[in-house]
Amino acid sequence: MKLLALDTASAQCSAALLLGDRLLVRGVPTARDHAKLLLPMVDELLAEGGVTLRGLDGIAFGRGPGSFTGLRVAAAVTQGLAAGANLPVRPVSSLRALAAQVRRVLADRGEAPLQGSLLACMDARMGEVYWGVFAPALADADEAVSPPGTMLAAVPAGIVAGAGRGFSAYPSIATALGLPPQCVLAEAEPHAADVAALAAADLAAGAPWLDATLAQPVYLRDQVAHVPRKP
Repeated sequence: MKLLALDTASAQCSAALLLGDRLLVRGVPTARDHAKLLLPMVDELLAEGGVTLRGLDGIAFGRGPGSFTGLRVAAAVTQGLAAGANLPVRPVSSLRALAAQVRRVLADRGEAPLQGSLLACMDARMGEVYWGVFAPALADADEAVSPPGTMLAAVPAGIVAGAGRGFSAYPSIATALGLPPQCVLAEAEPHAADVAALAAADLAAGAPWLDATLAQPVYLRDQVAHVPRKP
């Protein structure tokens, strides 16, 4: 499998190139410069990997939820690159990528395999969080945006780990779930490395590639800021 993966759903701009068992990555923290940084990252990865876009099987991207502007960047760049090279695309949930990240990091630490569900929780601003609960196998799951209290009332028992800046914005979430600090990646952002791994696993399991025109972001809500009510 040869695929390029992009993620700009958060304050992390990242790209990854999967070439069989080899994974090349780039990532830079940025609040506003995703559009400026992403294409140079892609060029660097292709040069390092010794491949061209047309030599890939397709492009995966973090479809959201996340920053409205960031999601549009990833979708637009994915569409443009894929259309130009006649490649298909594979969208991956940014929350699912967070869940994959916490599983990967804990495994790298030598922790035993997780035996419960993972909570991916991103700060959605406006007093809300984007969230999803994922089984250890990391299959797609329902996702929502809601105030933290509403989320806590809805999540099932058995959460054993979590990731995302929702945890740093609302420390009471981890406390309410009884999660120890070592099982929470409170500063984690979605990363293209996990998008690449998830896309490859999905495709190997029979999930389809999509046409480039279907590279669309998933926002979960249609409002990016509070709109004051008229008096």
